[in-house]
Amino acid sequence: MGPQPEPIRFFGTTWVDHSGGYIARRAGVAVGSLAAAAAACFVLRIAYQGLRIAEVGGFVTLLMVVMFAVCSALAFRHTWSAFTTRPDPARQASLRGLLAVGFVGSLVAYFFRSLTEAPGEKLHRAEYATAREQYEKRTTRRSGNPSKKRRRS
Repeated sequence: MGPQPEPIRFFGTTWVDHSGGYIARRAGVAVGSLAAAAAACFVLRIAYQGLRIAEVGGFVTLLMVVMFAVCSALAFRHTWSAFTTRPDPARQASLRGLLAVGFVGSLVAYFFRSLTEAPGEKLHRAEYATAREQYEKRTTRRSGNPSKKRRRS
């Protein structure tokens, strides 16, 4: 039977052989993530306008804009690198707040990655190939009945 491929969100295991509407799913994920990022930017613009109406001052407004820009950039970088290497669970937990604030960056990273492949496909394909290779090595070494093996003298 061998190792089974790990499913990817929105794609299942269609990434293995690009079947089952893989291209349509990639297009849907790209459009969906871009639409979600645009909607998020619209919500952030409303929040920005709320601060302007409240007249909290230029420093607070600048601080909010810089905070969202920096958090989005860091979230983009973290999400992008998570497509090629497995993130450390402890680091992932510590960055949860930053990723929540910079969600626009994560959505943009998801959009750009879905233009070339299913997000995380390269990582999953490498892990799956390694697992298949190790499985083949284990199964090809075991041949015949070991009790009938001739002993060397």
